[in-house]
Amino acid sequence: MDAKVTATEPFVREPAAGSTLNVLGVTHIYKATGAETVGSFSLWEAVFPPGTGAPPHTHAHEDEAFYVLSGELVIEFEGESAPHRVAPGGFFFGARGRRHAIRNVGDKPARVLVLCAPSCGLDQMFAELDAATAAGMPEMGKLVAIAAKYCVTIEPPVA
Repeated sequence: MDAKVTATEPFVREPAAGSTLNVLGVTHIYKATGAETVGSFSLWEAVFPPGTGAPPHTHAHEDEAFYVLSGELVIEFEGESAPHRVAPGGFFFGARGRRHAIRNVGDKPARVLVLCAPSCGLDQMFAELDAATAAGMPEMGKLVAIAAKYCVTIEPPVA
């Protein structure tokens, strides 16, 4: 990001428009990237097919907010004794520094609007994960290394 840039231009993104990534089986359709908002935030629609999700992980620099549009997800948070089910219209906040994991345990895709703030390169991390998995799922060590470059720690499952 150019340090001289202090503002961004307004823009409109049409329905179904935006760059698309496949992140560990989850489709991301970007409505705003960190580059477009000068690092203020990134926003995307995530489509979680049944059985997919995000492994337990912790962000060092950004918060994530999730609004479920359709389907149902199970969310696990560090320090919580039981997972939470989040249905359409439900919201959950993944605070930086707190491990969380997400999974679609339903039999239909789940659509979720995800906001990341500030945008510290998470959309770039997802682009690297997309490229790394284009020829099939790489070993977990490679995924962990990519995430670590962006100060995201992939951890053992939440107990």
